[in-house]
Amino acid sequence: MTMLIRLAAPADGAALADIYRPAVTESVISFELEAPDAAEMARRVARIMERMPWLVCERDGEVIGYAYASPHRERAAYQWSVAVSAYVHRDARRLGVGRALYTSLFAALVVQGYRNAYAGITLPNPASVGLHSAVGFTPVGVYREVGYKHGAWHDVAWFERALAPHDPDPAPPRSLRDCRSDAAFRAALGAGVAHLRSPATSP
Repeated sequence: MTMLIRLAAPADGAALADIYRPAVTESVISFELEAPDAAEMARRVARIMERMPWLVCERDGEVIGYAYASPHRERAAYQWSVAVSAYVHRDARRLGVGRALYTSLFAALVVQGYRNAYAGITLPNPASVGLHSAVGFTPVGVYREVGYKHGAWHDVAWFERALAPHDPDPAPPRSLRDCRSDAAFRAALGAGVAHLRSPATSP
């Protein structure tokens, strides 16, 4: 069995849409109300990867999970901070995929020069809270009844994680295009692979 983590491509749109769909249609994990199709997911990959990484985890050539970073806010003083999300195919859970993707994503973001990561989690979601805690996030606070979906109001908990030291006078983050061929960036993509487990070895 071959498992790897790589940069996503628009051609992954159908697989990404399949992974993401249940979070939209069957739960309140995502606050979207209509699941995006393959073409929309392909557009999102292309848009995100103008600046930041979108990673996928493959098992024997099949995409089983993904994680990406996006701007935390657009104003200039926020440029060193990102929001992150990860989704794993329902048939590939408990294989270390989420932790592996985040490990690689954080390493890649450090190479680019980002300093902070933030994540929002609709409550209750003990699995997601557990994953984010395991990879170093700490709670910031809760937005009470901030989203309405499936006939109810829902809370969102926010978490933060430092990616790198907060040096004075930091250089602007590098674009993905500028660093994706660097040896350090290529090594970062593989940083999480050690966390991946095959189904046969998963508890």
